[in-house]
Amino acid sequence: WTAPSPNPFFFWHLQLLLPFPAGMGCWAREVLVPEGPLYRVAGTAVSISCNVTGYEGPAQQNFEWFLYRPEAPDTALGIVSTKDTQFSYAVFKSRVVAGEVQVQRLQGDAVVLKIARLQAQDAGIYECHTPSTDTRYLGSYSGKVELRVLPDVLQVSAAPPGPRGRQAPTSPPRMTVHEGQELALGCLARTSTQKHTHLAVSFGRSVPEAPVGRSTLQEVVGIRSDLAVEAGAPYAERLAAGELRLGKEGTDRYRMVVGGAQAGDAGTYHCTAAEWIQDPDGSWAQIAEKRAVLAHVDVQTLSSQLAVTVGPGERRIGPGEPLELLCNVSGALPPAGRHAAYSVGWEMAPAGAPGPGRLVAQLDTEGVGSLGPGYEGRHIAMEKVASRTYRLRLEAARPGDAGTYRCLAKAYVRGSGTRLREAASARSRPLPVHVREEGVVLEAVAWLAGGTVYRGETASLLCNISVRGGPPGLRLAASWWVERPEDGELSSVPAQLVGGVGQDGVAELGVRPGGGPVSVELVGPRSHRLRLHSLGPEDEGVYHCAPSAWVQHADYSWYQAGSARSGPVTVYPYMHALDTLFVPLLVGTGVALVTGATVLGTITCCFMKRLRKR
Repeated sequence: WTAPSPNPFFFWHLQLLLPFPAGMGCWAREVLVPEGPLYRVAGTAVSISCNVTGYEGPAQQNFEWFLYRPEAPDTALGIVSTKDTQFSYAVFKSRVVAGEVQVQRLQGDAVVLKIARLQAQDAGIYECHTPSTDTRYLGSYSGKVELRVLPDVLQVSAAPPGPRGRQAPTSPPRMTVHEGQELALGCLARTSTQKHTHLAVSFGRSVPEAPVGRSTLQEVVGIRSDLAVEAGAPYAERLAAGELRLGKEGTDRYRMVVGGAQAGDAGTYHCTAAEWIQDPDGSWAQIAEKRAVLAHVDVQTLSSQLAVTVGPGERRIGPGEPLELLCNVSGALPPAGRHAAYSVGWEMAPAGAPGPGRLVAQLDTEGVGSLGPGYEGRHIAMEKVASRTYRLRLEAARPGDAGTYRCLAKAYVRGSGTRLREAASARSRPLPVHVREEGVVLEAVAWLAGGTVYRGETASLLCNISVRGGPPGLRLAASWWVERPEDGELSSVPAQLVGGVGQDGVAELGVRPGGGPVSVELVGPRSHRLRLHSLGPEDEGVYHCAPSAWVQHADYSWYQAGSARSGPVTVYPYMHALDTLFVPLLVGTGVALVTGATVLGTITCCFMKRLRKR
């Protein structure tokens, strides 16, 4: 039996299906380029990547780029090579030498072809070829991708467009906005590209006089190619708060609104439009970008404009007379309303006291008036009498109103929301106000009627008041106070009100130490009496009388024109002598008499010691 001769064609196919010899591995060279066609715009840059896999030989492979133009599809034009510097054909030579066309190696087996400014004649089939370094010719050694060059039809300008050349970078139109006002800028961006593209439009700001570029242009806000609105890092918080808005009006008009303009918003604003197209692999590529100058914006800050003046000058008035002061807020300020608000108040510091002083009255940003601490109950008016003029009126001045007055104005700005932000404040020069003293001098003398009082009895304390000076109609009031002893010494606790009679004749009762009944009354025109009924040990203490003089002004308010304090009056409730003899009769009358006398002597001795100490 003789075996048939093998078929040569069958044997060649069998070689392809069998494994490679040991040590050679399983490989086949493959050159990869992007899937086409690729659409790019004339005048823009393009990058086409190329890499090779499954190769033998050194890790660093060489690449050669060719172009097949539509008018000569079979003619390969050499563009650039990683190995031969003289590889370029004449049509590309000058551009390669100038660096407009170059091949950049990413790694040993990957490069990218870069063309800086596409021309219409750059359209065609691009081939990336890799010279073989393999021991066997197996696989693909080149890859091809089509590039189509679209005309540049992207247009960007300010909206509404001004005269020709008005948006020139060297001479942009100027805008001035007040701090707190809205800054609104418009941009027209359109394209007539026949392919399906998306526009991304963004507004940016650069420092005045700085050259415009990606490194100097700070993005404010933009609409991405997927229609998402995003803000640059410094503006993200304002976008979230609604103070920054960007919208599309119609088919090609975009409008940016910055609410509550701040000092840092000054600068030169630009509109940048970028056209994007989706490549066959699903990724998006930017094919065109243009920028237009919108305006140079100056922000007039409130702090540089706010000024406060007061009048009518140094005042000298008498007690009970009205006091009027005027405050004028000036400067190139926006009118109060939607974007700006103001508050105005008056502060007073006693003569010689440091600092701006305490608040007298103010009008807040809503026009609501309020009085400062210590001025409640008085007839004080704070009102706006002109567009920027405010008046403070005290119906009846008091000597305590003398001092230095200042007007304080604060300016607030409001964004698109309701949040107010204080932007500036200013104080006026000091305005001295003098109020004559009433000239009232009071003196008080107090004593305990009878000199000695026993437990269970009523203690009567009298207070006589003498007055010198003062206006007609002066009224007197008097109050009684007690300080309690602790371990033979007066307590550090403040004196406690027991009772008194006001200038209107109305009695006011406090807290009696013993908790019993109290009577306060006027027993003469200038004589007051305090009675402590059913005196007990807890009522022991040092009492004093505190008279005060009051004047009623034309606005029916009362003003304390003077005060005084009497000397101390000691109240000590003694025990009756017979009370010390109530000893059980079982011990005998004699023993009881001796015991009572001893107790009485001890009490008297202790009282005398405490009296001497006082």
